Amino acid sequence: METSAETRRIAGIPYGYMMDPVGRLIPESMVSEVDRLRDQVVQEIVTKAKAQSKALRETRITIMTDVQAFVELSAERWQAKLGGRKGNVSLTSFDGRYKVQLAISDRMTFSEGIHAAKALVDECITEWSTGSRNEIKVLVQDAFQVDKEGTLNTHRILSLLRLEIADDTWNRAMDAIKSSLVSTGSKSYIRVYERDSLGKYQPISMDIADA
Repeated sequence: METSAETRRIAGIPYGYMMDPVGRLIPESMVSEVDRLRDQVVQEIVTKAKAQSKALRETRITIMTDVQAFVELSAERWQAKLGGRKGNVSLTSFDGRYKVQLAISDRMTFSEGIHAAKALVDECITEWSTGSRNEIKVLVQDAFQVDKEGTLNTHRILSLLRLEIADDTWNRAMDAIKSSLVSTGSKSYIRVYERDSLGKYQPISMDIADA
């Protein structure tokens, strides 16, 4: 495990100096005791967090490998089809106390067609400006808000498809949303559960923030 001194050495900081946020080398003798103590505490916590993060990644890889290996073994010996839709797999211990799930979900985004959909939605908003659909207008406007990275929220936009509105322009906008939806790949999720005293499966957290 790296110490604070080792971290500074790796970063090229000379012995007896500390680097401030703008990259200046400051003699440790000129850094207050509380600042040096704070730096030490933060460095030690980060080192532990990195070790935990590495261990968690290795654990996830091991679990996924074990599940896939069992699926292949089962298919080979008994021709059992354990993989569900999109390769999802659920394995349960013999006594039913534990359950392991491997879930694979698509990552979805929108093509340039979403701009046409937004333009049609704006037409609806303009047409309804004197109407009584204020709640719907707020919902629509919120759906196309972007995050700090300028990315649209796929879930919020797709939620518009559930609205039943008898309007030709609106329906064309919904068709444009459907047509512009594209898959950019998939992501695998591992979930481990333990049955509680009431018979319900409770997740076993593998997140340090929830442990």
